[in-house]
Parts: sequence; C-alpha cells; structure tokens
Amino acid sequence: MSSPTFETISTILENDFQVARADIQPDRPLVELGLDSLALMEFVFAVEDAFHLRIPEDKLDPREAGITLRRMCEVIEQAPPQAMAT
Repeated sequence: MSSPTFETISTILENDFQVARADIQPDRPLVELGLDSLALMEFVFAVEDAFHLRIPEDKLDPREAGITLRRMCEVIEQAPPQAMAT
C-alpha cells in the first residue's frame, strides 16, 4: 500500500513512536506495533493532528483487536468534510 495517507501515518510511527519501518505494514494490527494502550491513543491523536480531523471512537478504537493501518487509512480517507477540525 502506497498512498499519501499511509506514508504520513508511517512517518508518524517511525519518527514519533520509534516503530521500525519494516514493522509498518498495511494489514498489521495496531496492537502488534509494540505500543502500549497510552501510546496507541497518543498515536491516534498525532494522526488526527496531522490530518486536521477528529476520528470518532465508534469509527476507530485503536485498542480494538484487528484494527489495521489499512483500516486507519480508510477511515481518514472517507472522513466527511465536517470532520475537519477548524
């Protein structure tokens, strides 16, 4: 998967959370990236800030089993314009 959204998320993981680039795969569950629950929430906040939007918890709870980077990209790319923070 190579999209601007995935690349931005990958850069956040690599630079801010010290996740090895080799571990950043689209279908890898977020819980397998070696981040504890607090770091997972901080990661979601960092992604929201990078894309200037807020992701409702019902769309994406990073602690939920099976949420992947691909799913995170889909949620961001499908966010309605009103989800954009002002």
